[in-house]
Amino acid sequence: MLELKNVTKIYNPGTVTEMCLFDHFQLQVKEGEFVSIVGSNGSGKTSLLNIICGSIPIEGGEVLIGGENIAKMKEYQRYRRIGRVYQNPSMGTCPNLTMLENMSLADQKGSFCGLGRGIQKKRIDYYKEQLALLGLGLEDKLHVKVGALSGGQRQAAALVMTTLTPIDFLILDEHTAALDPKTAEIIMELTDRIIKEKHLTAMMVTHNLRYAVEYGSRLLMMDKGGVVLDQSGEEKTHTTVEDILGLFTKISIECGN
Repeated sequence: MLELKNVTKIYNPGTVTEMCLFDHFQLQVKEGEFVSIVGSNGSGKTSLLNIICGSIPIEGGEVLIGGENIAKMKEYQRYRRIGRVYQNPSMGTCPNLTMLENMSLADQKGSFCGLGRGIQKKRIDYYKEQLALLGLGLEDKLHVKVGALSGGQRQAAALVMTTLTPIDFLILDEHTAALDPKTAEIIMELTDRIIKEKHLTAMMVTHNLRYAVEYGSRLLMMDKGGVVLDQSGEEKTHTTVEDILGLFTKISIECGN
């Protein structure tokens, strides 16, 4: 289980632009949940993910995974237990390395790397099997540099690479936002399948309200560093895009927009 307890995050402390985004923020994510997170710009969605992954520090509180407080753990250490797919397809892969080299690097995440060969020939068939599951023909592009692939192919590869080693949480940071509509649909279907097949706990930030409604077992809406909507189970099942859009509109009016 992931738990944020009394988390406080202040941007630009001690300056005229000081802004407290999270003030003793609380959140629990149960094992096996797929949480979709929506909200306007500046609501705290990406900051929440960055706090969990250790990309930004916090002024107070705890970030617990399985009861262990990782709030002071370095970012690279957290990635032994957390996988993250970014909005930009180029951020999850190394463009100047081949697909095979990228897969090999991902396969060794968290392990000690000596001066031995980075590519293990006995693992090539396994990589092909994993890529074949995507149905995009990437298993036939092992010796192609990743920079030559399309954005959708790179994002699909990043999904596989992120979940190649055992992880506790999968973090999806607007991972379809930079893709065309057709490719985004493919990536979302692949995402849902991978999460279910590997029994992952996942958190997805998205601006696509339909994805937030159709995918995942829980839906959160954030505003000004707080959760203003939290639905799961039957309640989420009966939630529509119009419902979410209506709440967005209400918040916008209250803010004077």
